[in-house]
Amino acid sequence: MNKNEIIKILYDWNFWDRDLDTGIKRYAYISKLFKYLETGLVCVITGPRRSGKSYIMRQTVKGLIDKGVNRNEILIINFEDPRFPKLDVSALQEIHEIYLEFLSPKGKPFILLDEVQEVDGWEKWVRTMRELKKATIVVSGSNAKLLSRELSTFLTGIHIDLTVFPLSFEEFLFFNNFKFENQLEVVTREVEIKSLLRKYLEFGSFPEVVLNEQKKEILIRYFEDVINKDLIKRYKLRKTEEIKSLAKYYFTNISNLTTFNSLEKHLNVSADTIEKFSAYFEDAYILFLVKRFSYKIRQQDKSPKKVYCIDTGLANTVGFRFTENSGRLAENIVFLKLKEQMLNNPDLEIFYWKDEHHREADFVIKERLKIKQLIQVCWNIEDDRTRKREVSSLVKAMDEFKLKEGMIITEDFESEEKFKGKKIKFIPLWKWLIMKEKS
Repeated sequence: MNKNEIIKILYDWNFWDRDLDTGIKRYAYISKLFKYLETGLVCVITGPRRSGKSYIMRQTVKGLIDKGVNRNEILIINFEDPRFPKLDVSALQEIHEIYLEFLSPKGKPFILLDEVQEVDGWEKWVRTMRELKKATIVVSGSNAKLLSRELSTFLTGIHIDLTVFPLSFEEFLFFNNFKFENQLEVVTREVEIKSLLRKYLEFGSFPEVVLNEQKKEILIRYFEDVINKDLIKRYKLRKTEEIKSLAKYYFTNISNLTTFNSLEKHLNVSADTIEKFSAYFEDAYILFLVKRFSYKIRQQDKSPKKVYCIDTGLANTVGFRFTENSGRLAENIVFLKLKEQMLNNPDLEIFYWKDEHHREADFVIKERLKIKQLIQVCWNIEDDRTRKREVSSLVKAMDEFKLKEGMIITEDFESEEKFKGKKIKFIPLWKWLIMKEKS
C-alpha cells in the first residue's frame, strides 16, 4: 500500500479535522481510562467483541480534545479495517511514520491501537515506543489469553488493564433514557424498571443490540463473528461444526452444571477437545465456567462446573429454548455483576457450593482466605416447596462457612427473616442490581 492509501484509511478513524460519532457515554469506563493514562503505563482494554471497547476509546479521545489536546496529537488505528493487508510490526511502524509525516504532531502523541491482536509482534513495538517515551499508548483486544501471554512476556510491570463488559443494568437504563436522581425516584418508578429488566433478561445488553430494533439478527451475527474470527480463524480450527454445537449446548444450559465427560457422549467429541474448546470460549469472553467450592484443589477440578454466558440475549438467541427459564437468566445476570466486581478486585473469587445431599448455594464469594458472602437466586420464592428448599440449602451453606447472614435474590419478594438464628435477606433482582452499582 502507498502512503496516500494508508492516510485515507487512518483519516476515516480519526478526529483530525472533525468530530466522529462517539455514541452514548459510558462514564465509569471513561473515568477509569483517564486515570490510567495519567500513570504513564500502557493501557490495555480487553473484553468481548462488540462490548463497546472502540466507542469507549473514541469517547476518551473526545475527552482529551475537550481538555485541550491537539487533534493531530491523537492517532487511532483500527486493525480490523479490511482495507489493511496482513499486518505485522513493520507495517505498524510504517503506519506510524506516515502519521508523523502527514500530521506532524508537536507533542508526545496518544496512540490507540484497536483490536491489536491482529498484528503479529505488536507487543515488541509497543514496549519500544513506551521505553523511548515516543507515545502514550492504549491497546484493545477481544481475547484474554493472547493478550495476557504477550503482556506477561514483553510488557510485565508496564501495563494496566481495563476489562469492558456489555452494559450493566444501570447503563442499560441510561441507554433507554431512564435516569434517576435519588432512591425515592427508583421506588416510585418500580414498574418501569421491572419492565426494562425483562428486556434486559430477554435481549441482553450489547450496546448495539439495546439501541437497535433488529436485536436477534444482530445477536446471530455476533455469534458468527465470535466463532469465525475469535475461534476458528485465530486457533486454526478444523472442527467447525463441533465448536458451534458445543457453544449452542452451553448457551442452552446456562446456570446449569456440566462435565466434559458427559458432553463427550452428547456431542461425540473427546473430553480433552471439549475442555480445550471451552478454554477458547473463556478466552474470547463469551462463556465462563465456575468451579465448585472445596478446600481441596483436586476436588474443585474434578467436580462439575456451572456455565454462564456473557450475555443473556446471546444465550436466548443461539441456545435452544424449550421452557420458561427466567430463573436461570436471572442467575446468569447475578453472575455477570459478581464477575465485574471480581475484575475490579483481584482478591475476589466466585464458586458455587454443593454438599453430598445435593443441597446447593449458587454463589460463594471468597476474598483472599475468607468466605465473604453467600448468594442464592430464586425467581419464584412464593412457592412453598421451592422456598423451603432454597432456604434450607442456604442455611446449610451458612453453617458450613460459619456465616450469620445470607442473601436470596428474587423476582419481586423483599423481606428480612430469621432461620435457625441466621438472618436471610430477600431482595428483588432489579433492586440488588441498582444497589450493587451505586455502591
